[in-house]
Amino acid sequence: MGSVTLWMQISLDGFAEGPDEQVHWPVVDEELCVAFLEDLRRADMFLYGRKTYDIMASFWPKADAAPGISPFYLDFARCWKQKPKIVFSRTLRRADWNTTVIGDRMIERVTQIREHSARELILFGGAETAAAFIEHDLIDQYRLFVHPVLLGGGARLFRSHADTAGLELVDVTRFESAVVGMHYRQCAPAAVGHPIRAAG
Repeated sequence: MGSVTLWMQISLDGFAEGPDEQVHWPVVDEELCVAFLEDLRRADMFLYGRKTYDIMASFWPKADAAPGISPFYLDFARCWKQKPKIVFSRTLRRADWNTTVIGDRMIERVTQIREHSARELILFGGAETAAAFIEHDLIDQYRLFVHPVLLGGGARLFRSHADTAGLELVDVTRFESAVVGMHYRQCAPAAVGHPIRAAG
């Protein structure tokens, strides 16, 4: 059986998107990413909602050609282009860079991949896509990066009251940017009808 790991940037007050669908507030710098490049390389596939995919596709395809690029950006750009990707979108018709577009039956398609293969899938968001995965108990591990910012509104990653049954803390990482990375894994299947949620 495969697994799905959610990698998500969230604010200190629990939002994955700010007011008016703001998604450019996280400080996702090289320090935050370089420690996890090997984890990303080992993954079999990257999953994205449309907005998150657009951000990635606007930068990484040409990043390895930029003058003076750091070794990390060079490595990640090459990793990103080569890695099989799925973008969930009802409006996007096609995408480049080894990307498949899924416009409907998102949960059914991911459930099939997860249950009938040994693939390691990494979901990067956005908020609505991640919330749908959580609601249907499709997240096996959480890699949450909490940023020292209060957005005061927007789209929450977790939509209801706390229910942390079955979650095990793997590790916590503190970064120079004051971002805190928290890694949890699901050590037991989530109860049907009781997805893992945080206080809202």
